[in-house]
Amino acid sequence: MKVSEFDFHLPEELIAQEPITPRDMSRLIVLHKRERCIEHKRFYQITEFLQEGDLLVLNQTKVLPARLLGFKDTGANIELVLLKRIKGDYWECLVKPGKKLKPGTRVCFGDGELQGEILDYTDSGGRIVQFIYQGIFEEVLDRLGEMPLPPYIQKELKDKSRYQTVYAREQGSAAAPTAGLHFTEELFEQIKNKGVQTAFLTLHVGLGTFRPVKSENVEEHKMHSEYYSINEETAHLINQAKDKGKRVVAVGTTSIRTLETVGDKNGRIQESSGWTDIFIYPGYSFKVVDAIITNFHLPKSSLIMLVSAFAGTDFVKEAYRVAIEEKYRFYSFGDAMLII
Repeated sequence: MKVSEFDFHLPEELIAQEPITPRDMSRLIVLHKRERCIEHKRFYQITEFLQEGDLLVLNQTKVLPARLLGFKDTGANIELVLLKRIKGDYWECLVKPGKKLKPGTRVCFGDGELQGEILDYTDSGGRIVQFIYQGIFEEVLDRLGEMPLPPYIQKELKDKSRYQTVYAREQGSAAAPTAGLHFTEELFEQIKNKGVQTAFLTLHVGLGTFRPVKSENVEEHKMHSEYYSINEETAHLINQAKDKGKRVVAVGTTSIRTLETVGDKNGRIQESSGWTDIFIYPGYSFKVVDAIITNFHLPKSSLIMLVSAFAGTDFVKEAYRVAIEEKYRFYSFGDAMLII
């Protein structure tokens, strides 16, 4: 299977540069898999497609303000993006400009409130960094860090909370699980009143999620690994829904990947945590997930391959063509897709 099958042209003006207000006023394209038909709605109308007894599964990860702007003792400007905590104050980071950051280099952030010492290189061209500070690291980071917005978003984000879901709890992501950005507390109340249950899991999103697949053949691609956890309550709710023949509706590709990592061949879940590098592409048989809510994804990305595995490559291509024609907003701050 060729990666080029998942390529498409997107006019630059359709790349959303800022979130819509209120969150649930974003547009929603609805794909009916069986009938192969498409509807156009607003996100707040999603309750029309949810049924009593459905279980909505959401990723409660919280984005770290992981972009740090600092300087070397020479005065040179340096940018670090925290990717993954190795242990304690040791982190794997992206760095810019890389040539200036050799092992032994120190970088200062703020007025020296936070310092980072470059210890080593990573296989992917990043760095292992030890941070030095006084107090609680997360509080220092909250003061000095910025949200690590994707490179296709050029506008400054004035309100950090708009790159967090309203249910974000577990800090640790380098990027938001963007399918969840459309939900509001009021919408959750409507969903609850319809008899739809909600359950939460955690998968800390790495920036590698959004990178294009660079191999020529899909099967040759190797996914990066991301940390996940599912507690006993969520496992019970999923198993209960399955036993009753109800739908498990996964919000976002991160929730899908987590559920499909831990689900057995009968779609049952156990409390668990660990690292997943699952790569879902056409030909994959879904065990747990019955419906998905997602955003529009980058060409040639593993995420568009996952969506194509669920809905069919040709149907997804057609939906993207229609979305571009109808001028939907794309990517992280863009509009949403429901596949049922």
